[in-house]
Amino acid sequence: MQLGYKITDSVMTVSLSGNFIRYDSDTVQEKMLAALEENSPKRLKFDSGGLGRWDSTLVVVLFSLINSARTRNIPVDKASLPENLRSLLDLSFSVRRNPVTSRKEKLPPVERLGEWGCVSWQGITRGLHFIGLSLKSLFRLFAGRAVMRGVDFLFALEDCSYKAVGIVSLVSFMVGLILAFVGAIQLRIFGVEIYVSSLVTIAMTRIMGAIMAGIIMAGRTGASYAATIGSMQVNEEIDALKTMGIPVGDFLVLPRIGSLIITMPLLTMLSDFMGMLGGSLVGVVMLGIPLSEYMQYSLNSFHLGNFLIGIFHGFIYGFVISVCGCYYGVYCGRDADSVGVATTKAVVSSIVWMIVVTGFLTIIFEGMEL
Repeated sequence: MQLGYKITDSVMTVSLSGNFIRYDSDTVQEKMLAALEENSPKRLKFDSGGLGRWDSTLVVVLFSLINSARTRNIPVDKASLPENLRSLLDLSFSVRRNPVTSRKEKLPPVERLGEWGCVSWQGITRGLHFIGLSLKSLFRLFAGRAVMRGVDFLFALEDCSYKAVGIVSLVSFMVGLILAFVGAIQLRIFGVEIYVSSLVTIAMTRIMGAIMAGIIMAGRTGASYAATIGSMQVNEEIDALKTMGIPVGDFLVLPRIGSLIITMPLLTMLSDFMGMLGGSLVGVVMLGIPLSEYMQYSLNSFHLGNFLIGIFHGFIYGFVISVCGCYYGVYCGRDADSVGVATTKAVVSSIVWMIVVTGFLTIIFEGMEL
């Protein structure tokens, strides 16, 4: 392969001969760029009469040379180059490598408020529509008409059942321990440390066990739902399902909602038990309460109504977490960054809506004197 140049009458001619396969010598290329900069010819042309086989490395060499000439407003004559080589060079220069980012016009306060209202209303209607589709999928499941594979349901059930036992147990145990320790600080003033057992039992069974299990599953499983379905959106797999006439709600959303609704009450019970176990560690070891007495007070404080309320919270949290995760996955953008954004929104929205739902349920249960 040979790559040379000559300058005659302010015209720089680059000669190409031989085969350019995996051309890796930068010496001649650097000399040509230096000569182009020093002599500033009036025109740049090519002589490719002896050019044989070539690959993309030749395109890279000629691109850098032509680009340098264009920056110096030197006309380039590519007429002698092969047609396919000219096409590749034209294509390489047709791409804008530094796109201009358009600045968003700053609107007046009233218009910004109106825009925020429109966007919020669109989000609310889209969310309600998605919840409606999810509920329809559940009704079709009960009617035996849902398009759902059993293996998908079992896979989702495996992911959010025994695989989550370790993290739920550890966190709930530590929460129960902290509740007992903080409660003991105040109860010790009145000399009634024994009621630490009652405090931990009531708190864990009524609400704290469900909340801790919900927060853990929102960060673990809800984020997984959003990332998995969001990746399918990026890879256009969801579009393929719609093209084949497969309901996305049945095929993707329903297995995840069903599995989390089933497992969340069970994880809530596990969280209740581990929280009470953590509280007993503080009561027996740190406060010196006899184990039999601590257990007796815990049993006396255990109320079936509180326990069922906690289980019901876990059931509702399972629906909220799965819907939020699937929603942000289905409505994810088309690039890799959108998957991360969808995952973050799924976790945040799940926790926020869990707290909102807890507030409403608390008001309802207090009104019913439960």
